[in-house]
Amino acid sequence: MGLKTTCIGAYPKPAYVKLPDWFNIPAGPDTADPTKQWLKAMEELGPNAKAIIAQGIEEAITDQIECGIDIPTDGEIVRENYIHYHCRHLNGFDFENLTNKPVRGGTYSANLPTIRGPVSVKKLFLSEDWKLAQSFTENSLKITMPGPMTVFDTNSDDYYNDPKKAGHDIAMALNREVLALAEAGCQYIQIDEPLFARKPQDALDFGFENLERAFQGCPQHVKRVVHMCCGYPDRLDHPNYPKADQDAYMQIVDAVEDSSIDAVSFEDAHRHNDLKLLEHLKSTTAIFGVVAIAKSRIETVDEIEERLNSAVQHIDKDRLVAAPDCGLGLLDRELAKAKLRNLCEAAARI
Repeated sequence: MGLKTTCIGAYPKPAYVKLPDWFNIPAGPDTADPTKQWLKAMEELGPNAKAIIAQGIEEAITDQIECGIDIPTDGEIVRENYIHYHCRHLNGFDFENLTNKPVRGGTYSANLPTIRGPVSVKKLFLSEDWKLAQSFTENSLKITMPGPMTVFDTNSDDYYNDPKKAGHDIAMALNREVLALAEAGCQYIQIDEPLFARKPQDALDFGFENLERAFQGCPQHVKRVVHMCCGYPDRLDHPNYPKADQDAYMQIVDAVEDSSIDAVSFEDAHRHNDLKLLEHLKSTTAIFGVVAIAKSRIETVDEIEERLNSAVQHIDKDRLVAAPDCGLGLLDRELAKAKLRNLCEAAARI
C-alpha cells in the first residue's frame, strides 16, 4: 500500500502567471511592498486575470497528481505570500503605511503592514479558493492558511501590544474561514504556524490556545492539519540560513499530541531530527519532510526510502505521511517535479 503523500503549500508559479511572491522578491528593508506589486501585476494581467490564475492552479495540481501526490494543494498560485494574502481579507490591517521590522528572529527586516485596529473578517474568501482548486481534481485537496502567532509576527502591531490578545482576535477571524471551508466540503484544512518552532515557549504559553480557537467547531470528519516549519531561507542553496533551534520540535511535541490537531508537519530533510520525536505522537499523524525545498540537489529514491523506513520504526505506518519539508516555491517546476516523483516512488515502497 505504501505511505500517503502530500505537499505543504506553495508550488512554483507558472511563467504566464506574472504575479510576485516571496520567492521572487529579495527580502530586505528596501524591497518594494509585494502586496502593491501584486495589485499592480493583477491589473497588468487584465480582464483574463482570473482565467490565467485558474490555469496556473490547474497546472500546479496536475503536476502534483501526476507525480503521485495523494493530497495536493492549490499551490498558493494566487498569493503574494501565504500570510499577507489572507490579511488583505481582514479588517484592522494597514497596507498603505508600512512599518520596517526585523522578522524571523532578526534574520532580515522588511516593510510590513501594520495592525491599527481590531482584527476581524472583512470578507470570507478561502472557500471560494478551495472550490476552484477542488474542481481540477478528484483527490481531496488541502487548503492552507496562516496561524495566529505567525500572522501577528509577520506584521507590525500598533494596536494590541499583546500577542496573546491579538492572537485571540486573529484566531476568531480564521475560525470563520475554517467553518466556511468545512461547510463547503473541504476535508483537509492546514494552519501554518512556523512561529511555534521559532518561539516554542510562546507557543506553549498561548499559541496552542489560540490555535485551538481557530479550529473551534471544526467537524470531526475534517482533518485539522498544522504545519510547523523551521524557517524559509532567502534563496536556493543557502546552507547557513539560521533555522529554528534544533530542539524546538521536542519542546512542543507533547502539546501537539494533547491538542485537537489530527496531523502535524515536521521538517526533517534539511536537518534530521532525533526520530524519538515521533514516539511522542500516540494518535497524531506525522507529515514528515523527506525532500529539501531550498536545495537544488535531488534526493534519490533510495535515500528517501531509507529515511522513511527509519521513521516507521518510531510511529505506526498508517500515521506517517511523506511530504516535502515546506512549500516548493523556491524551486523551478522541473526541479519540484523531480523531487516529488522520487518522494512518491519512495513512499510507495514502504
